[in-house]
Amino acid sequence: MNTVNCQRRDLLKAAGIAALSAVVPNVYAKQQAPKVVQLSDGTLKVLSDGYLSLPVSGMFSSDEQAAEAADLFRQAGLSMEVSEPPCNVTLWQTKDRIVLFDVGSGSQFMDTAGLLPSQLEAMDIDLAEVTDVVFTHAHPDHCWGLLDDFDELLCPQATYYMHGAEYDYWMSEETLNNTPESGLGMVAGARNRLPLIEPQLKRFDWGDEIIPGIEAVDTHGHTPGHTSFTIHSGSESLLVLGDALIHSVISFQKPGWKWRSDADPEAAIETRKRLLDRLVADQINMVAYHLPSSGYGHVERSNGAYQFVSR
Repeated sequence: MNTVNCQRRDLLKAAGIAALSAVVPNVYAKQQAPKVVQLSDGTLKVLSDGYLSLPVSGMFSSDEQAAEAADLFRQAGLSMEVSEPPCNVTLWQTKDRIVLFDVGSGSQFMDTAGLLPSQLEAMDIDLAEVTDVVFTHAHPDHCWGLLDDFDELLCPQATYYMHGAEYDYWMSEETLNNTPESGLGMVAGARNRLPLIEPQLKRFDWGDEIIPGIEAVDTHGHTPGHTSFTIHSGSESLLVLGDALIHSVISFQKPGWKWRSDADPEAAIETRKRLLDRLVADQINMVAYHLPSSGYGHVERSNGAYQFVSR
């Protein structure tokens, strides 16, 4: 049997394991209360999909980084054993559109996440009335919530948006063949879901105004087509960052560090540095998927580096 067929078999096995291990989300998981911000022409709501539970040891690319991070984590009161980043899903509501940025984890990733549908229901938001779903990228905690517990599209009437390079990356045979076995479940999850939105999918390029008032911003590196989005509303603007800035301490104090979770670490470093400079220079507010306090705030310079200031 050739290598490609072996890897396809592994992929299908990984997909089967993921399905068998599906769990009902823990409704008592720690989650932020919804954050509501009124902008000129609409309302921004940041909803909680729960949180992730990840070993801190898997974050760093060297023992030297881990040792230096230990001091930074102690100063910030963070554990060096387990990281529990929140999952903040942005919803933008105007008089004629309801736009979701990412769709959370769904019920087949972690039992601490997948809470977005219950939050939307609690806020009387009808999933059938969501007009647009915009993806920053297709990692499990951003994209696996595409399907509900009955394997139907969570937002059946929506138009979906994803950068062309992002879609092609997850669907390519090269990605399948080059992904280590430990990551095949993630590839399987994307490949099983993304084709289901193909009839409703619009691809975009960076710089496009994909929806009136919403501009696609190049923040690749974390994944090949990772995209952030600027919401322009009257005289106000706000950046929805996805995973371009992923940690409340390291992303700001050590933006030049490589992360194991980045597909292209060097590109991700350049993206972080460029983005931090822009956020400080423009003093624009932002929402980041994994930062505390709903990820809503701004960036300031601090002691030769940066800091996230929540609002």
